[in-house]
Amino acid sequence: MLDPARPLISYLRVSTDRQGRSGLGIEAQRAAIETFAQANGFAIMGEHVEVETGKGSDALGRRPHLAAALAAARKAKCAVVVAKLDRLSRDVAFIAGLMAQRVPFVVAELGEDADPFMLHLYAALAEKERALIATRTKAALAAKRAQGVRLGNRTNLPLASRAGGLSTARAADAFAANVLPIVAGIQATGTTSLRAIAAELNARRIETARGGIWSAAQVQRVLARARTAGNEA
Repeated sequence: MLDPARPLISYLRVSTDRQGRSGLGIEAQRAAIETFAQANGFAIMGEHVEVETGKGSDALGRRPHLAAALAAARKAKCAVVVAKLDRLSRDVAFIAGLMAQRVPFVVAELGEDADPFMLHLYAALAEKERALIATRTKAALAAKRAQGVRLGNRTNLPLASRAGGLSTARAADAFAANVLPIVAGIQATGTTSLRAIAAELNARRIETARGGIWSAAQVQRVLARARTAGNEA
């Protein structure tokens, strides 16, 4: 039986927009969290779903739903639960930054008794594994170059530049799509002016796409981008 006296806030994340649209990975995470909660008598009081990369120690600024999950957990005085540690990050600095938020985390895969030291240790191991993979990849590419293999497409730089611009635009669209439900929730409380919405986002410690504070103009741009994306869909 689920005990409302043992609440949790659920956080789910996938890394790509394609995964987000298809639901790939989300249902598996949700099922793992629900199984963990039922086995240990927790009650899931809220769920936050993010489509964003976990790379980089500054990733929190690009993940408004994680910020919202932290805010909800503070309000409920409970922990945030994830299915696996890598749904938070594989970056030790990022994990350490989350611990500084003074909101406890529960990792369903590791069990209820995994303390912050264990989470740091697992994150360090994952980060080391990623570094070793990167080192091996660089060594393999260097060996190919030494053999005279021509890597990459050096004749199509304009196309590559345009592709980079499209990637940036897609990232901005994804951020707007993530923030929009939070803005809608704020509007539902009767807070409708752009300035007031910006103030509420700042109060919830939700950063802009570049890690700054919100202004009325930034809220307007996010709403406009979300409307444009919706019209193109």
